[in-house]
Amino acid sequence: MAGKHNKAKNRRVSQNAMHSTEPVSSNVPMKDESSTLESVKADSNGASSPNESANTKSEVTDAPSVPPTNQSKQGDIHLYPVSVKTQSGEKLELQLSPGDSVMDLRQFLLDAPETCFVTCYDLILHTKDGSIHHLEDYNEISEVADITTGGCSLEMVAAALYDDRSIRAHVHRARELLSLSTLHSSLSTSLALQHETMQNTTTDSSKIEVPELDGLGFMDDVTGSLGSLLSSSAQEIKCVESIVFSSFNPPPSYRRLVGDLLYLDVVTLEGNRFCITGTTKSFYVNSSTGNTLDPKPVKASSEATTLIGLLQKISSRFKKAFRETLERKASAHPFENVQSLLPPNSWLGVYPVPDHRRDAARAEDALTLSYGSELIGMQRDWNEELQSCREFPHSTPQERILRDRALYKVTSDFVDAAISGAIGVINRCIPPINPTDPECFHMYVHNNIFFSFAVDADIGQFYKNHASNVKLKFENTNTSPNSYEKASSDVIHETGAISKADIYNGSNSEEIHEVKAVAADASVDSQLAESEQATYASANNDLKGTRAYQEVDVPGLYNLAMAIIDYRGHRIVAQSIIPGILQGDKSDSLLYGSVDNGKKICWNEAFHSKVLEAAKRLHLKEHTVLDGSGNVVKLAAPVECKGIVGSDDRHYLLDLMRVTPRDANYTGPGCRFCVLRPELVTAFCQAEATEKAKCKSKPDGGLPVSTDSSNVSDVDVKPNSQDKITEGDTRDAQAHDSPPSETGTLCEEILLNPNVFTEFKLAGSEEEIAADEEGVRKAGLYLKNVVLPKFVQDLCSLEVSPMDGQTLTEALHAHGINVRYIGQIADMVKHLPHVWDLCLTEVIVRSAKHIAKEILRESQDHDVGPAISHFLNCLFGHSQPLGTKVSANGMQSRTQKKDQAGQQGSGKSFRGTKLKNGVSARKNQSSYAHITSESLWIDIQEFAKFKYQFELPEDARLRVKKVLVIRNLCQKVGITVAARKYDLNAEAPYQISDILDLQPVVKHSIPVCSEARDLLETGKVRLAEGMLNEAYTLFSEAFSILQQVTGPMHREVANCCRYLAMVLYHAGDMAGAIMQQHKELIINERCLGLDHPDTAHSYGNMALFYHGLNQTELALRHMSRTLLLLSLSCGPDHPDVAATFINVAMMYQDIGKMNIALRYLQEALKKNERLLGEEHIQTAVCYHALAIAFNCMGAYKLSLQHEKKTHDILVKQLGEDDSRTQDSKKWMATFQMRDRQMNAQKQKGQAVDAASAQKAIEILKARPDLIQAFQSAAAGGSGNANSSVSKSLSAAIIGETLPRGRGVDERAARAAAEVRKKAAARGLLVRPHGVPVPALPQLTQLLNIINSGIAPEASSNAQSEDLKKEANGPTTNELGDSKENGCATTAQEAQAPVGLGTGLTALDPKKQKMKTKVTT
Repeated sequence: MAGKHNKAKNRRVSQNAMHSTEPVSSNVPMKDESSTLESVKADSNGASSPNESANTKSEVTDAPSVPPTNQSKQGDIHLYPVSVKTQSGEKLELQLSPGDSVMDLRQFLLDAPETCFVTCYDLILHTKDGSIHHLEDYNEISEVADITTGGCSLEMVAAALYDDRSIRAHVHRARELLSLSTLHSSLSTSLALQHETMQNTTTDSSKIEVPELDGLGFMDDVTGSLGSLLSSSAQEIKCVESIVFSSFNPPPSYRRLVGDLLYLDVVTLEGNRFCITGTTKSFYVNSSTGNTLDPKPVKASSEATTLIGLLQKISSRFKKAFRETLERKASAHPFENVQSLLPPNSWLGVYPVPDHRRDAARAEDALTLSYGSELIGMQRDWNEELQSCREFPHSTPQERILRDRALYKVTSDFVDAAISGAIGVINRCIPPINPTDPECFHMYVHNNIFFSFAVDADIGQFYKNHASNVKLKFENTNTSPNSYEKASSDVIHETGAISKADIYNGSNSEEIHEVKAVAADASVDSQLAESEQATYASANNDLKGTRAYQEVDVPGLYNLAMAIIDYRGHRIVAQSIIPGILQGDKSDSLLYGSVDNGKKICWNEAFHSKVLEAAKRLHLKEHTVLDGSGNVVKLAAPVECKGIVGSDDRHYLLDLMRVTPRDANYTGPGCRFCVLRPELVTAFCQAEATEKAKCKSKPDGGLPVSTDSSNVSDVDVKPNSQDKITEGDTRDAQAHDSPPSETGTLCEEILLNPNVFTEFKLAGSEEEIAADEEGVRKAGLYLKNVVLPKFVQDLCSLEVSPMDGQTLTEALHAHGINVRYIGQIADMVKHLPHVWDLCLTEVIVRSAKHIAKEILRESQDHDVGPAISHFLNCLFGHSQPLGTKVSANGMQSRTQKKDQAGQQGSGKSFRGTKLKNGVSARKNQSSYAHITSESLWIDIQEFAKFKYQFELPEDARLRVKKVLVIRNLCQKVGITVAARKYDLNAEAPYQISDILDLQPVVKHSIPVCSEARDLLETGKVRLAEGMLNEAYTLFSEAFSILQQVTGPMHREVANCCRYLAMVLYHAGDMAGAIMQQHKELIINERCLGLDHPDTAHSYGNMALFYHGLNQTELALRHMSRTLLLLSLSCGPDHPDVAATFINVAMMYQDIGKMNIALRYLQEALKKNERLLGEEHIQTAVCYHALAIAFNCMGAYKLSLQHEKKTHDILVKQLGEDDSRTQDSKKWMATFQMRDRQMNAQKQKGQAVDAASAQKAIEILKARPDLIQAFQSAAAGGSGNANSSVSKSLSAAIIGETLPRGRGVDERAARAAAEVRKKAAARGLLVRPHGVPVPALPQLTQLLNIINSGIAPEASSNAQSEDLKKEANGPTTNELGDSKENGCATTAQEAQAPVGLGTGLTALDPKKQKMKTKVTT
């Protein structure tokens, strides 16, 4: 949407939003139910069956149990139809809300096929009473007229004139419309379309062949399947040979005076060449030929107000091709046409690399280098835009939506511009503002954004330690001299925060850098803190701090827009500029905090009151500190933060590197920025508050937590006994969370002092200081003794199930754990091979990332590709140094080299060797050439120990899953490699030509919409309680708000779609569920990446829904994609892979292909036994699934055998009395009874007659694989394979109260399990929607011959047991879990999508019950 945030205050923003190249400009109208989308819904479903398309009327009526009255509640948006008359006289209708701005209206018209190419027009509103209103861009419709009364119509009038800027935008828009590159079609869409085509050609649907997945072999050759991850880009439809700006430009002055703005050269598909004149009013073909301009029109008919209109007149082939292009875009799902604001970097590029063809238009765009700034017109004032958006009123829901949307839009645009600017800075296209200073001190201002560098202090410290160990001339090798040595050499590196501090302090740049040059020789003690100001850690913390203050949102306290861009080994910090800070006298601008590390601390009453208000919400204590002169100052923030008043009289708070207290477990030198995460501080304060409430009667209750507080630097995990005590505390804490009034007030009393354990002197009594230190120590111990064990426990129970580095990091952060604890976690999860492997991979990748960045920093522009390929070959192959011979230990020579650089002081800038002239001798030889595989792995091993306290095993190089490492590393560094098959065991698997791109990796503080997030959380609770109606309303409302704030391409919107799909699935509306799930899938592919674990789960859920509609062939194709994505993101050894295998087995079982189903179930069982242990509940789930499968086949003895194993595990894990154990017991009784009945029938002579026996023998002779299937099944699968968690199945089958971890299947598998149980109980083989199974395959035929009957009593007994279980089981037991998990669940939701709702089933009786429950 264009920016609603400009009520004429910031016209620049709006003009920019108007610019047709704006990334958001093609957003779909927010009204998801509007007429524009409905025409496309049949395709967007991927709905292929007639019954499905019949059901796709509209999302609200989709859910049978959800009354349509809910529509009015969605984000309080009411839509009214308004007709629009276009310039060509056509009529179209838009659904508008009175709150829509005229900018939104223009955006809707840009999305409509009839008006998508019209950019320059005026809008006139005709009202019911006949009055006419001219609409200004910055108005809301409600400010002009009341459209709610009806009878309003709009008219597009070609009165507006083109100018230099708008005519270029118009040409750009026309080119954009002729290309299909903006269409991002999802594989799921094309699979559905193929399926539909196939169904149309095949009249008998039963004839459609169900494919057999190569799922079990899908891990053998992961690199071979890289190519199939990327779909080939859409086949372009050629509309015109070329449209380029003519070399007649610019128009001569005498033509300019009569309105000529530009000339275009066009070659049509017919081969005709035209020279087109663009004037202020229209486009026409002029009479120019050859090299002379002849401005006369060729003929009057060759004129039109738009370029596309003119091309349609002069070329019939253009007209036809343009119509096809529009049709292609319209046939896609609306979300596939929407541009994503900050698309994820793809680590794979198309292979073979497509030919690079001539394209004059592309060349023109590339050669006008703007690095994120506007080519024409003034630059945007980012700070003013951002702060004025913050000042928007936000008392009503509609005002909050407007404000959130404005903030989201401006921040996204800022990040976009910051990325372009940072690339310009690193490519040396933007000059520094202080060019006379040494390069390491350079700062840049471009497009009203301030750029500075951050240093990788970790790698510096690491190599310093190395150097001191290698070179004997350092007699002292203990830690503190090393860190001080690092400080002295790094002082010359500091730029970022220090440089800004100096600017704010009012000195001029010459003075600053004279001081800094001397600083290298000065006392290193005083420099230690300063040298760390501009490190990676401080930049990260600053961003987190900025985000925290933004969320607190105290009126009158402002933060800067900020982004961190990592590119080519450099880290650049981009910030908006405080008004007046770069000009004039700044001596009075600092009101609060300190710029000289506490020597002088400023204070201001008004500023302090605002900071104090924010501090209370951030759990920070108001405290006193001493400045350098011994004066006592009262602060409520870290000492080094800076409160500045800008020339706009706003109060800005900057340098928020420590908005949470220090981590008391890391207090050594170099740990200055090891702070606790905000999530942990919140959890700790809640736990403490609850404990206080609990301990009023027992004052000694809290002691166990702090007993070991004296031993702070100890990093070992405390003995189990203490874990148990503290764990109990937190559980109670969470349980006691329910009375909010009590805990809320108490929680506020628990505040932490951010300045303890720092070099700053605290004022106040010794008792008070000791109490403050004790509080922060307790928080550190809470992290170590409570949070870490609880996290590991969650990993064991699969409540948290990370799949790759990114989801592991998100899970750690959601629990308040810093990634530096990953080494300790790895030590605690050695019994979980898949988690330990994940930690190992993550540590290796993070260590390799630092080394790779160092190499990239030191590589010349022409060496970047060779450096990356050599690095990857050293990491995966067995590469020797390139070219020159180096000393025996490559690493040592590199270390010595680094140390010399350190000795030279200012000789080496932290930007490595990227000096313009490339002087020093070292730079003539590429530094990457010295690396060997051995030296690289030694470096990785030592870095892992230094940074993560993680000892890599001896065989780490062999154990590590190479594809997962390459994927993770490429994502973290921004590398794109060709998607081809690699032999990762070769000496040098990568060629230089395999490195296709190096992209910036960005961290930013784009705000999220808190209102929608709250609605989503409430919706989850309602869903858990089985209140479908309310849940549907809440999720729809959240979806509607997010659509307005962020547009559809956002991760949170995907979450809404997933939950809406779950509700519709619960309500039994498969078609509606598929529609919502398809949206989630498209958004995940576009916003998270094609192979993100969430995308894999989207495909898995989609498959289960299709299976529910009996489209098993389509379901299995989606499952195939799920398995491919899982193989890339987590590898074969993961519980989710086993969960997927169980789902695949379920699908084959339901269509009667029992032999394939058995193979998948066996494999899932082996995985679970190996990864989770033979006595894990998920292993029991697998045994139960096998028991049900054998029951369907009539092999009751095998059923009994497997169910007995299930029962034994459950007795051991849950006890005899647990309802799940009892259920298992009943199943055993059922199987036993059936087995006895079968034997009895055999004895009566009703069994197999001779002919049948002969037939069975023949079948077995013809199909030896059936015999193998029986044998392997009987063996019971105690092999060593990969693990699996069918969370779904476990709850469906065993009724377990399930944690909400990541799992493809969750609720859908439960449903299917219920179906199978009942079918099995009746001795039938039925599909979920009562569709009879097609002709039985030979295996089942064989078993039917062998077992010839089942007594009806058995089936009715089993059925009644099932119904009983249904009545008291899933709905309350399983769904209630989300409440119990409280904070953990919500924190994880973003990273770990829940599968498909617990306690659901596709069975009609259950649906009926659910419906009655909801309606009552």
